[in-house]
Amino acid sequence: MPKTLNRDQFATVLLRWHQQDGRAGLPWQNLRDPYAIWVSEIMLQQTQVSTVLERYPKLMQRFPTVQALAAAPLDEVLAEWSGLGYYSRARNLHACAKQIVQDYGGQFPRQLAQLEKLAGIGRSTAGAIAAFAFNLRTPILDANVKRILARLFGVAGAVQSKAVSEQLWQLAQTLLPHEAKFMPRYTQALMDFGATWCTARQPICLSQKNSQEKKCPFESSCIAKQHNQVLELPKKLVKKKSPAFNCVMLIIQAQEQILLQRRPTEGIWGGLWSLPESSWQKITLDSVVQSPKIKKNISTKKLLQMIFSSGHVAEKVLDQLIKLSTKPVAGLVLKHVFTHRVLWIQSWRIQLSKPIAIAGTDYAWFRLNELDALGLPQAIRLIFQDWNLIRDADKANE
Repeated sequence: MPKTLNRDQFATVLLRWHQQDGRAGLPWQNLRDPYAIWVSEIMLQQTQVSTVLERYPKLMQRFPTVQALAAAPLDEVLAEWSGLGYYSRARNLHACAKQIVQDYGGQFPRQLAQLEKLAGIGRSTAGAIAAFAFNLRTPILDANVKRILARLFGVAGAVQSKAVSEQLWQLAQTLLPHEAKFMPRYTQALMDFGATWCTARQPICLSQKNSQEKKCPFESSCIAKQHNQVLELPKKLVKKKSPAFNCVMLIIQAQEQILLQRRPTEGIWGGLWSLPESSWQKITLDSVVQSPKIKKNISTKKLLQMIFSSGHVAEKVLDQLIKLSTKPVAGLVLKHVFTHRVLWIQSWRIQLSKPIAIAGTDYAWFRLNELDALGLPQAIRLIFQDWNLIRDADKANE
């Protein structure tokens, strides 16, 4: 007869497992500083651990305290975040640091309700900070924990639904260790168990590594295992196929300077510097095996009108750009995959005999040797590399 999971013993069993098989050596483990914990939690959202292992120490060295982060210009924070994606995290990180300095004297609040009101900190992140830094008996419910609980207790609904989410929160609360002193280790153990053993595609119970030495401590009482539903749980809503778009981006270079445009705060690549671009056009090609055809010939006038004629610049400025521009040169088509869409970018490059002023705060000229320090989307960095602009920047510094 299948065993029933003893909720009172769950924490004890998990802590025993963690002592033997938990992860060790991660730079954000065993910390009590709420600032360092918070930064790691935000970085680990939607980003692979291997990437965070590389980038977390650099960010902490650049902004070692919440005061340093709050005092830094947003551009510096975005530049440090460049390539990590989901840039609203960086904007919220900066905004939250300012809140903590202005409203709490540079000290993280210890109350869960106050943590949850800070920019970019949701219920689970607040719980992680509270547990790690302050030993508060409060649960977390990230993707790993949702998967563990859905499998152990046979929660069949989609984890994105409000009812299922609340059910999982209640479960998470009942499983907490009775003594608050165990909260940091317990919370880390949950994260480690989901990340290394109860994984989405290759859980240890279905792996060839499964043995007496590597046997899941909950295998005999796991409802998903009992009903051969380990890979079916947790259920997720079926995602629609990502729509595909294409656009043109323009590298306008005047001597050793490049014209960039600040993107709106809200939306894709919010707040970052990017290249002037055309409107995005939806396309129907199979983005896996095809790419839009590269246009070989296009006039400077038509290209500039495509980018700037939608009211971005005054007509006289557009005329001046056309007059001072060389013939455009086409670059390769770059495929950039977002979470919910695919964008095909064709870059073109033109030279101006001299930089010209463009009214509006969203345009600015930057020297080639400044590009690497800007908050740029990863796709734009790849375009610059394709055009060897980083190499050109090195030459400009000689």
